[in-house]
Amino acid sequence: MNKAITDGLVLMPAPFAVGLSQWSSGDGTIGSTTYQGAAEAALVSNDQDFGGCLELQKQQATTKLRYMVQTPILPGCYLRVTARVKAISGNLPSVRVAAWAGGAGDAHVPGLVETGPGVSLTAYGEVVTVQAIIGSGWKSGVDMRWGTEALYAHVGLDLTGPNGGVVRIDDLVVEDVTDAFLRDMMDWVDVRDYGAHGDGVTNDAPAFAAADAAAAASGRSIFVSRGVYFLDADLTLDAPARFEGTLTMPASRRLSMTRSFDLASYAAAFGSEELGFRKAFQALLNFADHEALDLGGRRIEVTAPIDLQAAVANKTTFSTRRVIRNGQFNAVAGPAWAPTAVTSQASYSPANPKALTGVVNAANVAVGSLVTGAGVGREVYVTTVNLGTGTITLSQPLHGGAVTQTFTFTRFKYLLDFSGFAQLDKMNFDDIEFQCNGVASGILLAPAGEVFQLRDCYITRPKDRGLSSIGTGCQGMLVDRCHFLSDEMSLRWQDRVSVGMNVNANDVKLRDNRVARFRHFAVLGGANHLVTGNHVYNGDDETAGLRGAGIVFATTNVLTAVIANYIDNAALEWTNEYEADPAFGARYSFGGLTVQGNTFLCGSVAPWFSWLVVKPYGAGHFIHGLNISGNVFKALNGSVDRVDKVDTTFAPLDMSRMRNITFEGNIFNAVTQITVNPVTLEHDQATAQTVWTVPSAGFLPFGGWARNIEALATRSAITGSAGERRSDMPWVATAQGPTKMDVTLNWLAASRGKVSVRLRMDNPN
Repeated sequence: MNKAITDGLVLMPAPFAVGLSQWSSGDGTIGSTTYQGAAEAALVSNDQDFGGCLELQKQQATTKLRYMVQTPILPGCYLRVTARVKAISGNLPSVRVAAWAGGAGDAHVPGLVETGPGVSLTAYGEVVTVQAIIGSGWKSGVDMRWGTEALYAHVGLDLTGPNGGVVRIDDLVVEDVTDAFLRDMMDWVDVRDYGAHGDGVTNDAPAFAAADAAAAASGRSIFVSRGVYFLDADLTLDAPARFEGTLTMPASRRLSMTRSFDLASYAAAFGSEELGFRKAFQALLNFADHEALDLGGRRIEVTAPIDLQAAVANKTTFSTRRVIRNGQFNAVAGPAWAPTAVTSQASYSPANPKALTGVVNAANVAVGSLVTGAGVGREVYVTTVNLGTGTITLSQPLHGGAVTQTFTFTRFKYLLDFSGFAQLDKMNFDDIEFQCNGVASGILLAPAGEVFQLRDCYITRPKDRGLSSIGTGCQGMLVDRCHFLSDEMSLRWQDRVSVGMNVNANDVKLRDNRVARFRHFAVLGGANHLVTGNHVYNGDDETAGLRGAGIVFATTNVLTAVIANYIDNAALEWTNEYEADPAFGARYSFGGLTVQGNTFLCGSVAPWFSWLVVKPYGAGHFIHGLNISGNVFKALNGSVDRVDKVDTTFAPLDMSRMRNITFEGNIFNAVTQITVNPVTLEHDQATAQTVWTVPSAGFLPFGGWARNIEALATRSAITGSAGERRSDMPWVATAQGPTKMDVTLNWLAASRGKVSVRLRMDNPN
């Protein structure tokens, strides 16, 4: 690049021979004294070395020579000023290139270096060349680095040293030597050309802004050459950026690279993929002209939990859709991942169902900690901590009733931690692997928020938890086509502790996921969920092994559909462990669950295993709305007793209040006792009796009572003791026998024969 050629700039000073009226003994500005007619200056026309030249006698401590015409200084251009000088007589001075820096309004720009290196004249008649380079950029080899404030120069020379000597000076030469400072390809603008220092101390943000403006205007990119550039300002770069050097910024300062918004660019900018991700996420939530951050298929080596709110310190809430896609977070083992556990005494009252009060040393309890202790359900977390009142807000109530006791608060460490946000909506992860490596957990949600989404993601080998909700940040959450792979693959089910995910709020969709060998895949509070197309596998390599819940529903009136899943060596467990007063009262009991079209499989399990378990945590509960139909139940390498049961650890179900239960159209393989409601039974009364007892024979679900007969049909002639035909109809008594699982048919006289009876264990509506 040569501006004299490309832009027609006039850089070369006029020869001395045309006159000295344009040469000043001052700074070269208008009105300064010229050498025209000065006694100490003369023109020489036939010097043997120079031809025409200026002869000048040094009379001042610094004798100046300045060209009065303005030489333009352009960003990105570098000018070399050259003079040839020789001593003629008298004292021998030193010579240096010098210039006066002019800015806007023809004002002097202070604080700049305005002289080049000095050269001493050591002999008479010896021609000495002095040079200096002037330019805007903070580059090696530039003698006068003027940044972008200086717009022009009055170039010339200084004579220093002893006075009295006479020197001759050849015509000055000013050349554009920008080519020496540029790469072969020049489709970029170097930030150093606009005054960036790259010393890690000087605030280079203004230089970056100027370079960006120039690059964007000319359709070029920004080039950040070697160095460490300190940016102490929020900065938006609208031109593409390439990095050879690196950036450093205060955590609160933002860099938005609107044309290079991807992890590769931010990693190059900050010299670290982890820090680059933090800064890119910061920009993403500060409207970087992009709705998505593409990781470019790269793996981020994560050495400690990434606190996402700390990366975006200016925001505690965010509600605009944002997407992070196409890459991997890889946990690197180290002490930063160790969970922290503290114990503290606190009080709980069902009257304030989501609070622990009087918490001793509440400052030691971290938001996001798992709460354990007597009377605490699964996956109960600390949502907020109020140090002033010594109060902790819980994600769910405790079922154990009023108590003052010692609780344990365990804070797992997550690859991505959103818990510092007060509310975060519409955060999406697409095609991401969270490689936890058995040292880290996966994702910790914000305390509140809507429509968090994982799509086509892998949560691989989480140490403790895959995805944790500590409040209502899971409202409307979507988890689609993801793979949850446990780090406890080799352990028996009963020895595992890891949980794939939990939910506290409503309207969650779990669709087409694959889950392998957790303690539980999902613990679901809230209601109105859709669980469809998932493969949940909780098996192990034990013979006659124990199995537990793959999915836990912790709400009574769950209003949830479980459709077309493959549930393998895992149970659906339905509880009310999130109720402060778990005994049935003036509210809904268990109801609103549809389990339809699923494949249930198990292998090498203890025979008492069941796929469908209801576990009331208080007395008086019943089922009032359950549809289990069109499913396949199959046991391999042994059989199971039945597919359904009630866990009475805390309380039984009230069988007298069951209603609206459909359990039909299912297929059973290697199940000793199939389950049907309503069930049609044939009873063959061989001896004449006035009372026929028809047992439900274990067909009714959950050990239900035989509460209703929908139909009664004779399948043979009804005859009396002597073989006479009977034409009367019996009256029916339900819920008979010590277990109330039988019905009786009561005849006017002793009768015998065969009948079909359609029994129900519920009221149909």
